[in-house]
Amino acid sequence: MASQAKPDLTAAAPVHGARHVAIIMDGNGRWAKKRLLPRVAGHRAGVEAVRKVARAAQDLGLECLTLYAFSSENWKRPASEVSDLMGLLRHFIQSDIEEFHANGVRLRIIGNYRALDPSLVELIDGAMARTAANTGPVIAIALNYGAQDEMVRAAQRIAERVAKGELATQDIGIDAIDAELDTADLPPLDLLIRTSGEQRLSNFMLWQAAYAELYFTDMLWPDFDGRALAGALDAFRMRDRRFGGL
Repeated sequence: MASQAKPDLTAAAPVHGARHVAIIMDGNGRWAKKRLLPRVAGHRAGVEAVRKVARAAQDLGLECLTLYAFSSENWKRPASEVSDLMGLLRHFIQSDIEEFHANGVRLRIIGNYRALDPSLVELIDGAMARTAANTGPVIAIALNYGAQDEMVRAAQRIAERVAKGELATQDIGIDAIDAELDTADLPPLDLLIRTSGEQRLSNFMLWQAAYAELYFTDMLWPDFDGRALAGALDAFRMRDRRFGGL
């Protein structure tokens, strides 16, 4: 019989109980529109929110913070906006990686980021290598990421292992799939937050969110900060997580 993974309830966690929090950072464009500013101004403000929340995540004792920065569907946006987003990403890595390293943070990227511009891929690889030996919290950035694409890639790798005789079909279970996902080396997802009032997952961490708690807030992403993250964790702490039990 295929093995069935069970939630890890024994690992140490801070007082709020969450080890891994993911955020769908939504609302940059609406934030800018409300202020009669171009959309890129909203994205710039969103980068500042990333800095605030990443620092707060460390103070709050999170092991991992995963941020949905650019989805595999975002390529449908105007080319000028995509270019602005990639420029902001490039600047963020160049300006913030030393702070990450000094604080012991390990940078991780999930998604098919190697499809991005080669110079940006080189920059990302260098940033991950710079922080690879750090033992502090993980900041995972989802770039060119889509959960369905992630699962397709995982299925393809499993099929290759079966074809090579490395894995029997009856041994394909939850653990085998988990091991092939982009998040294989990250803690189980505890809490998924979405800003801006939308209440959908938008193809983000669909597998990992199976037993995660969901938290939706009307706050636009540029207004989200450490206090807002702490509030979400307070709400999480009050949830009764039964993982299918009583």
